[in-house]
Amino acid sequence: MITHTIGFIGSGQMARALAQGFVATGLVEGGRIVHCDPVEAAAHLFSEQVGGSRQAASNSDLVGEANIVFLAVKPQNMPAVFSEVGGKIAPEKLVISIAAGVTLPRLCEGLKTSRVVRVMPNTPALVGEGASAFALGPAATAADGQLVGQLMGAVGQAFQVDEKLLDAVTGLSGSGPAFVYVMIEALADGGVRMGLPRDIALALAAQTVRGSAEMVLTTGEHPAALKDKVASPGGTTIAGLAALEERGLRGALMAAVEAATRRSQELGKAS
Repeated sequence: MITHTIGFIGSGQMARALAQGFVATGLVEGGRIVHCDPVEAAAHLFSEQVGGSRQAASNSDLVGEANIVFLAVKPQNMPAVFSEVGGKIAPEKLVISIAAGVTLPRLCEGLKTSRVVRVMPNTPALVGEGASAFALGPAATAADGQLVGQLMGAVGQAFQVDEKLLDAVTGLSGSGPAFVYVMIEALADGGVRMGLPRDIALALAAQTVRGSAEMVLTTGEHPAALKDKVASPGGTTIAGLAALEERGLRGALMAAVEAATRRSQELGKAS
């Protein structure tokens, strides 16, 4: 169990998902979580969903109390956070930012501290199945990296990478859920086209994607090898795979990741 006090600047959906994950896994006691948000409804919902957590009167009060500070605000709101808490965070405290596109140099400059970690989570963290990556700032230690991995691991899987790779992480796992939702919708539509009731088609499609992903993660086998085990000679699966190849599914998904990555790079330069 982590005995540090953890603070969340921003009490929105992702902040709540993280805090709930920390508490549900027994990693942190609810009483060691403090949060602050100018939107009272968001703050109230956080307190309601994360039992034992406390609402700070201000961001300044929060950084004074917390040992680990999560910046869980939208990128456009980060300048306001900088103006309020910049220079007020003691150097021994760890700051973890989940704001997309706000670089480590920008965070260090705005906060006036260098013990910073930047994290790119994704929305399946809301159901404990997140895929995240993080990069360490100049004063963050190896122990800080282990701690962040432990915290983010409470809501899924977490990987440490160089900051230059976080745009690619954004393009793949950050934006990826939307690409998968389109795939699930399309599979279900195919089932409906072939006569299945809509609710059954959607449930079959979603469970098929979930089960297939679990096969990759559990067996450790390459997706191509697992695919070959399903596609028997002259059978139904190889006929469907041929249709996917003809219509360029692989190329379309690769292009989607590339486009999302490049957009993340553009947003980072503008931040």
